[in-house]
Amino acid sequence: MTTIQLHLPEESLQRLRDFATKQNISVDQFATSAVAEKLEALSGEEYFRMRAARGSREKFLAAMAKVPSVPPIPPDEPRKNP
Repeated sequence: MTTIQLHLPEESLQRLRDFATKQNISVDQFATSAVAEKLEALSGEEYFRMRAARGSREKFLAAMAKVPSVPPIPPDEPRKNP
């Protein structure tokens, strides 16, 4: 594992300590987990952007044309307005 030096504003450091304490883990564990979660979120966003770039309205409409026009299965039917 690699050690890094991180400069944080005092207020952010205190919040980090508070959240780590609430979760009964060390500041290092909390920060490592937070970085991992952020990296996962960014990776997911990147993946969906890549997939979206491959799509087109024509492909979407072609896929939707294959969906049969049938009434919804309960309990998915539309609600009746009172």
